Amino acid sequence: MIAIVDYNTGNLRSVENAVRALGQEYIVTDDPDAIRSASHVLLPGVGEASKAMSELRQRGLDTLIPSLSQPVLGICIGLQLMCLSSEEGNAECMGIFPTKVTKFREESGLKIPHMGWNMVEDVKSPLFDGVPAGSFVYFVHSFAPECCEGMISTTTYGSRSFASAIRKGNFFGTQFHPEKSGAVGRLILRNFLSL
Repeated sequence: MIAIVDYNTGNLRSVENAVRALGQEYIVTDDPDAIRSASHVLLPGVGEASKAMSELRQRGLDTLIPSLSQPVLGICIGLQLMCLSSEEGNAECMGIFPTKVTKFREESGLKIPHMGWNMVEDVKSPLFDGVPAGSFVYFVHSFAPECCEGMISTTTYGSRSFASAIRKGNFFGTQFHPEKSGAVGRLILRNFLSL
């Protein structure tokens, strides 16, 4: 059974639909025992980082998630909360990935948030099996993780390259939304759920 973590940050429906379309059984929950016993854990989310971390802390999930041993995938803000910290609300995050999340800086002609399709480059790890470098995925974000050890893909927006996916052991994160990224996103989710 797959656990989709519900911590009051929205975006659950599209993730549910994507998992259901892959024929997988899942539960949407914030119950620590259900999360601990799941085969795979998905941490989706949209919203503001400090508020999202507060929601995790209220449920005791800020300490539970880093202790998990099964495959865990953070999506968008789920990835950001797995980093050391975020400039958004000066949030202290879970510290799984060794990088900070910083805001895109103003550049001439650059729209913030970074919203729409962009490429993943330097892809590696089983998460990207069958996904060639240069594949397009869907982003919606104003903050992004800095390049770091454990990056399994990078993306460039304006003059900045950032870690668009990160792995550390059983923990994975994507800054993009695989559930909104068409056939490429479905393949990435299928790869994750087969780990």
